[in-house]
This record gives sequence, structure tokens and C-alpha cells, in this order.
Amino acid sequence: MPTNAIEVENLTKRFGSFTAVDHINFEVKQGEIFGFLGANGAGKSTTIRMLCALLQSSEGTARVGGNDINGAPERVKENIGYMSQKFSLYEDLTVEENINFYGRVYGLTYWDIQKRKEWVLQIANLRGREKSITGTLSGGWKQRLALGCAVLHRPKIVFLDEPTSGVDPMMRRRFWELINDLSAEGVTVLVTTHFLEEAEYCNDIILINAGKIVAGGSPKELKHNYIKNPILEVSSDNVIEAMARIEKEPWAIETSVFGTHLHVSVEDEIFARARIREILAANNIQCSQLDRITPSLEDVFIYLLDQETKKSAA
Repeated sequence: MPTNAIEVENLTKRFGSFTAVDHINFEVKQGEIFGFLGANGAGKSTTIRMLCALLQSSEGTARVGGNDINGAPERVKENIGYMSQKFSLYEDLTVEENINFYGRVYGLTYWDIQKRKEWVLQIANLRGREKSITGTLSGGWKQRLALGCAVLHRPKIVFLDEPTSGVDPMMRRRFWELINDLSAEGVTVLVTTHFLEEAEYCNDIILINAGKIVAGGSPKELKHNYIKNPILEVSSDNVIEAMARIEKEPWAIETSVFGTHLHVSVEDEIFARARIREILAANNIQCSQLDRITPSLEDVFIYLLDQETKKSAA
């Protein structure tokens, strides 16, 4: 396999007059966890389907494991693992029957299936539940089983499309532990997600919006390159009202709500701290905490989307 497990060149997909993916370019190094991030409808799943040779591109191409997605689609499919956004297993089959089925699809021998089955049951924490109907499992267990089946044939490149959608936070964390284990074994993992906090686990990231790449780099690089101003986190008893008051101020460059907190990007931190407290007090809004924080990837993404909106409006 080449140094770059995936190489994408001007990849484009149109559906009639609609351009879902618009001339994107990127590379994924062998063995890394690569995050492909964006809101729903940004073009992530369409890109994944093209890279898995399930959908032919309108323009451009990509090489996956050295194989051209348009010129050698069957070679691409033979050498990858793919876990789709929607649950990809057969819910009316048992856990064991799903594993056996996918083992045969991948062309494994009976003995290889038996050996790999033990591994899947272990990583999915389903030993003893081999005869359970898959549809009766919780979302987290289903996803772990689906990942195990996707890598049953030991592919060197794995595509995971929104793998933790609908899974609770604890299960999401355990799922990412499995992804890290695969990477440690030299498997290249390309994962799409709209959970930006998950992207912190990735080696490199691409942010996509409306089919176009708007930024790329490691999580640290993205935060350093795009967030230049201090960010203050405001905790109050009425975060929506606090935002409505503060975002009107000319010194509040960006304001966004994060759960029960408000993030405010400013130029002059000392001045902004004083004014925030004054504004909230004047409007009978309690301020329980006001701290400068390290920007999150969500801060970066909101900033970049705002810049894209301003470009479109210009």
C-alpha cells in the first residue's frame, strides 16, 4: 500500500443541477484516523460512497489503497471495510448469523470465520449473546457489532459513516476506543461525524460545507490557525437572554450557545469581561462564571461557517 492510503483529486458529484460534492482534494496517510466533518447534508456521505466505489464521480477521481475508484471499483471494494450511516446488519438474524453471513460475503474460510467471530464477540462485548436476535440489542451494541463485521476480513482501510449517530455518550467513547485500537494496528480509518467533540480523537480533519472543503489540518492546527481572538465562556441562569444582549455589542465578534454556556469571541479580554458583567447585571441576568477558555472545534466550525456565509452574501 502507498504512503497515502487515500488520495482525492477534484472529486465531484452532481445530481442533475445540484452539486453535492464540489471539486474536493485531500490525502489520508496510512494508519491515521481521519475525520471528515460537517453538518447533515454537507456532502460527507456522498463522498464516502464515491470512495467506497459505490457511486461513480461526475468529475475527478480518487485512489483508495492504490486503486482508482472509477477504473478499478471491484479492487477498491475488496480491500476496504465500510460501515454505513444506517444500521447495516440484518436485525432478524442472530448475532452469530450476522457474523457468519458477512464472513462468507468476504470470502473467508470456515476456520477464519470462527477465529474472527471470537474477536468480534470480544470487542462488541457480546460473548454469551451469540444467539440473541440482533434487533433486540441496544444501539451501542449494534454499532460495535456492525464495526466488527465491517473489519471481519482485516481490511487496511475502513470507512465509518456517522458510526455513533444515535448512540449515548458512554457508548460513543467506547466505540472510539475501538477505532483507536484499529489505528494502532495500522488500519487507516476515515470517519464522518457531526459530533465535533469526537473530532478531537482524529489525527487530521477536513471540514466540509455545501460540498466544499472549508478548512483542514489537525485539531490543534485548526484552533491555532482560525481562532485568533480570546474566547470567554459565560455561565448564566438565562443563556439565551444573555446572548441576545451581548451579541448586539460591537466588541462581541462572535457569540454562540453551548448547552448552558455562552461563548463570546472578543479582541480586548479585560474590557469585554467588565462589559459582560455590567450588561448582565443591568438586565437582572445572573453570571455565575466568566472564564477564558481554549477554543473547541465547534468554535472553529461556527467561525468558518460564519465566514462562508459572509462570503456568499458579499
